[in-house]
Amino acid sequence: MADEKILNSEQQEAQDVNALRQIRVEKLKALQAAGKDPFQIRKAEQTITNAEIESRFDELENTDVAVCGRIVAWRDMGKANFIEVSDRSGKIQVYVRIDDLGEENFEDFKKWDIGDIIEVKGFVFKTRRGQISIHAKSLRLLSKSLLPLPEKFHGLKDTDTRYRQRYLDLIVNPEVKDTFYKRSQIIKEIRNFLDERGFIEVETPILVSNAGGAAARPFTTHHNALDEDFKLRISLELYLKRLIAGGMERVYEIGRVFRNEGIDTKHNPEFTLMELYQAYTDYNGMMDLVEDLIRQCAKKVLGTTTVVYGDVTVDLEKPFERISMIDAVKKYAGVDFDELTFEQAKDEAEKRGIAVEPRHKKGDILNLFFEEYVEEHLDQPTFIIDHPVEISPLTKRKPEKPDYVERFELFITRREFANAYSELNDPIDQRSRFEAQEELLRQGDEEANHTDEDFLTALEYGMPPTGGIGIGIDRLVMFLTNSPAIRDVLLFPTMKPIDK
Repeated sequence: MADEKILNSEQQEAQDVNALRQIRVEKLKALQAAGKDPFQIRKAEQTITNAEIESRFDELENTDVAVCGRIVAWRDMGKANFIEVSDRSGKIQVYVRIDDLGEENFEDFKKWDIGDIIEVKGFVFKTRRGQISIHAKSLRLLSKSLLPLPEKFHGLKDTDTRYRQRYLDLIVNPEVKDTFYKRSQIIKEIRNFLDERGFIEVETPILVSNAGGAAARPFTTHHNALDEDFKLRISLELYLKRLIAGGMERVYEIGRVFRNEGIDTKHNPEFTLMELYQAYTDYNGMMDLVEDLIRQCAKKVLGTTTVVYGDVTVDLEKPFERISMIDAVKKYAGVDFDELTFEQAKDEAEKRGIAVEPRHKKGDILNLFFEEYVEEHLDQPTFIIDHPVEISPLTKRKPEKPDYVERFELFITRREFANAYSELNDPIDQRSRFEAQEELLRQGDEEANHTDEDFLTALEYGMPPTGGIGIGIDRLVMFLTNSPAIRDVLLFPTMKPIDK
């Protein structure tokens, strides 16, 4: 019965919207018949934004301005009306009087609707209640809104609508627009930070014959002209390291990558990744760089290094903690993997209900313990360093501990933000690592890497000692905008078609 009521409510809402749309269509037809078709207008005058008027009121009072935007609120007081007009920077109140517009223009104005896009020309003033406003001298209808705006969004159904119809979300919820403006600022600051340090931005292929550089299942597509199957890239790594071998020394790319995996609050099948590679440094240099980068982004975009995310307050000014995966598991799980054989590690996992697959080695089990016992404690910025070689096929081994590699992952608010290595530049060792990955593929691991012969050729010509890092831009934006889900920071997240 409850579902029936919801369905009836939705049907009634759809009927109401259709009725309102028809009224607005009739208004448009009347405008067109009178030679006042708004869709024939080619351009409008916009001399200033609403936010600038607010911030510069003292110098702009009684000055003529022209603004453009959407009507989002309306108070009808007869011969004088107050409307709110929203542009890209925010809202401003507009005072509209019949004495200023003239009777005919005022009557036209009264037939407009919330949602219509207009041009306002007038002078800046402050009302008796102290609200900064524009006193309209003339108005022009630029675009007729045929669909009524929703009054509010709430609940699961409307969250789904927000993601599917992001344009509507941006119109109705100003804070959403602010999130995406901040996203743009964050990416701009990343570029500024790297450009100042001598990195150059490059572009590498999205369609690849061999999708490597990460443990992920790729999407496959077909190229008709070449009659070949290609994959969508899952990382940026192997092409960027070819450029290091070619002598470019400091390169980065910010681009979309694609992983054929599940969707949840932290994962979307296509997401934005920034990867950089710097010759003549190692993972310690990468730790210093990423710590400075995230701190600078917070300062520039938020104006502070104290970031609130959900119920956690993060202090980015403090040095980020650095702890090995072995020591982190020892600290939080009470197990010292340095003291365990492979068989003992398997037994310990079985005791604790951790599922071990036949293909798993000791390093894989260590990583399973880390995921089970450690990640939930990593609220403050923490570099988890020195990972097992089994899960790091592209990373240099630690000379004093060859079962482990010079790799780190950065965790903040219990989420991974960055992954970095002292890059493996030994082509013989790299080939053996690829061979181990091929064996995992044969055992059914769909996320293992294929051997990349051209990359191996590049290494055989010689690649200098190099540090590399990948940062998930979407998760960084989530953190700096206090957004709970990755879909909140993607303008158009991947969605199941509505008719399925």
